[in-house]
Amino acid sequence: MKAVIQRVSKAEVKIDGRVISEIGKGLVIFLGIEKTDGLKDVEFLAEKITKLRCFEDQRGKMNISLGEVNGELLVVPEVTLCTNLISGRRPGFENAAQPELAESLYRDFINLLSKRNFRIKQGRFKAHLIVTIFNDGPVTFVLDSHSIKAESEREGR
Repeated sequence: MKAVIQRVSKAEVKIDGRVISEIGKGLVIFLGIEKTDGLKDVEFLAEKITKLRCFEDQRGKMNISLGEVNGELLVVPEVTLCTNLISGRRPGFENAAQPELAESLYRDFINLLSKRNFRIKQGRFKAHLIVTIFNDGPVTFVLDSHSIKAESEREGR
């Protein structure tokens, strides 16, 4: 499972020119789900993202988490994060989860974040979205549950 996380001052999602979701200060999460992903990946990323200290304290250091700034989350499904760009010019989607699995794990991710009492808005699965982001910083992080878990296991965590 892959996530691109952007710290924002505000963001919105539109479908057909109509705003369907919007947030103020918080994080936008573009979530890509691969065919090898499961509930452990959902849990891992939700834990990592909600505890990520990516907001600045009074000294200007990234030392404060989303919950500490009372921030919001906007989660947007993003199948193109799972593409293969190694060969050819057209993205290959062979690594992406089938839509049924991807949507199920996307919903699991949203539900898990909701249980942690975060205010969550979302994009719409299988829709053409226009996402407007006011990236604060800019601050952007990329997480891949498979890479992070493998690294943690190598280090014995």
